[in-house]
Amino acid sequence: MGDPITEYTTRLQQQEREIRSLSAEIESLKNPQSLSPSPRLDELRDENTKLKYRLNILKRGLQEESTTHCGKSMMNINLRLQEIFGEAIRASCPELDNPPLSVAPNQQAKFGDYQCNSAMAMAQMLKAKGMKINPREIAEKIIQNLPDNELIQKAEIAGPGFINIHLKRTIVSKLLSNLLINGVQPPPLASRKKVVVDFSSPNIAKEMHVGHLRSTIIGESMSRLFEFLGYDVVRLNHVGDWGTQFGMLIAHLQDKFPDYRTSSPPIGDLQAFYKESKKRFDEEEDFKKRAYQCVVRLQSKEPDFIKGWNLICDVSRREFQKVYDCLDIQIVERGESFYQDMMTKVVKEFEEKGLVELDEGRKIVFAPGQSIPLTVVKSDGGYTYDTSDLAALHHRLFTEKADIIIYVTDSGQATHFQVVFAAAQMIGWYNPQVTRVEHAGFGVVLGEDKKKFKTRSGDTVRLMDLLEEGLKRSMDKLKEKERDKVLTPEELTKAQRSVAFGCIKYADLSHNRINDYVFSFDKMLDDRGNTAAYLLYAFTRIRSIARLANIDEATLRKAAETSEVLLDHEKEWKLGKCILRFPEILQKILDDLLLHTLCDYLYELATTFTEFYDSCYCVEKDRQTGEVVKINMWRMLLCEATAAIMAKCFDILGINPVGRM
Repeated sequence: MGDPITEYTTRLQQQEREIRSLSAEIESLKNPQSLSPSPRLDELRDENTKLKYRLNILKRGLQEESTTHCGKSMMNINLRLQEIFGEAIRASCPELDNPPLSVAPNQQAKFGDYQCNSAMAMAQMLKAKGMKINPREIAEKIIQNLPDNELIQKAEIAGPGFINIHLKRTIVSKLLSNLLINGVQPPPLASRKKVVVDFSSPNIAKEMHVGHLRSTIIGESMSRLFEFLGYDVVRLNHVGDWGTQFGMLIAHLQDKFPDYRTSSPPIGDLQAFYKESKKRFDEEEDFKKRAYQCVVRLQSKEPDFIKGWNLICDVSRREFQKVYDCLDIQIVERGESFYQDMMTKVVKEFEEKGLVELDEGRKIVFAPGQSIPLTVVKSDGGYTYDTSDLAALHHRLFTEKADIIIYVTDSGQATHFQVVFAAAQMIGWYNPQVTRVEHAGFGVVLGEDKKKFKTRSGDTVRLMDLLEEGLKRSMDKLKEKERDKVLTPEELTKAQRSVAFGCIKYADLSHNRINDYVFSFDKMLDDRGNTAAYLLYAFTRIRSIARLANIDEATLRKAAETSEVLLDHEKEWKLGKCILRFPEILQKILDDLLLHTLCDYLYELATTFTEFYDSCYCVEKDRQTGEVVKINMWRMLLCEATAAIMAKCFDILGINPVGRM
């Protein structure tokens, strides 16, 4: 037996060819010039009707097959509706080359589940062509041209030409069953693309501070999203591990720990070590000269200087790793030093193509449409950040062979990356229509005084200090809720870390990354509103429902395979639809890289569940004995589906919920 879908498709294509042939013959028979009686006319019409009927039956069968046996993938309902309405819109107005397609969830449930708003824009386009048609007429045509499909129960026109779409409850129920049986699976991926995400990027010999927090959290969450959707993801940490400051640090290392080549120097406090060397660099002329000589010898890769450089880098890495361990970050370090040998080739390529200009001893590159040039070689012959970023981009495109490259840095670097990307396109390294290269910028972290977040003494906040403060405050919060009385010490520690780091991550990710945001421990640890604390407690409560009803996983799984998820109550219906919007949300974030959309959805899902749980009994107990007397299994399945989606949202956001809190 072959693949039934392929067989059906082949049969459909044959029948559609047959229909076109028969239709053409019928049309020719309608021509007044050939109206002589034909004994085949009735026969042809009869055959045509039969074929159309068979064709519709087959199409419906295929749609049903694709919905109920589409494998483990979740259906993106919005995308499927766009396919259906796209076909209807093209059939309704073939004179429009690129008709607008707008399908979105309906904001008011009483008017339907989704809404198509294309008719008004189409009317404007037709008006521009000299055809005045009422949008309601266009909407009517669209509805008439809707192909047979598995999703739509009915479509109605409202207002000036909105089309309200009502989904079939049976199909929503089947999609929920599919989710429960197969787990939360991503929509099908057309091809497995490679994604490079450049994030975190601290500087060696300097401590990670609150400014690195956003890049680290946002970049990790983007990486998790791409991974869940099936992409091959490379997380890169483009650390600042090369340059003039290393001559200064090595010179100071030689003076303070002259035996560094044979015994590891005790420079645990690298920040203090850096400040000492910087002070000497600014104040001692002889030291400054020696620092510059050290840079030259480091760049020449003399073993003793490479040894000193490695020592300093290793101390920094250990400090960085403490932060990454807290935040559960996996990342590959590939600092500026990695690209040093590639820079000469990059500059040579620009020179060979006649794209380099001389400017007071510097070599610069002007990219089309950019007013600021890139300096690829300084007047002293050294390279710059521009050169290293061009070399890094070249490596990611040609060696990594990345299809998507995302740079997660603060918005202040937007212009720099804009010029780098323009130069790379100018030289022909990539076509933006084929390869996605994007800067995902973010605003700064502010204190509660709405000024840049700093310590009381005016210093930048150390990231490790901030994380430790989060741990302290989350433990205070748990003890305030008397969780220390019901949890084991091990469970309490897990809950403490989950709340502390989850709240810090969520507070960042729940804000639009483009904007600045105010950092407040009090707000992020609040268990009311759109916070990680509220959502973690809500998730724990949902997970406990089956446990309190003494229903194990095997029973729930069997119920998912054998029971229909009923959606008769309005709150059941609302929750079911909300659960199934998950793939739509992921697609939107994939397009704009704005992760607060996932946080908004997670909060909406939690509040929609609360509405459902308040209105629909899942477990009924005897008031006297407290024993379970009735279990509404389809509602238990809705609880399970909600928890499964919430767990996947937490996973993408890098938040680790614990079993008990």
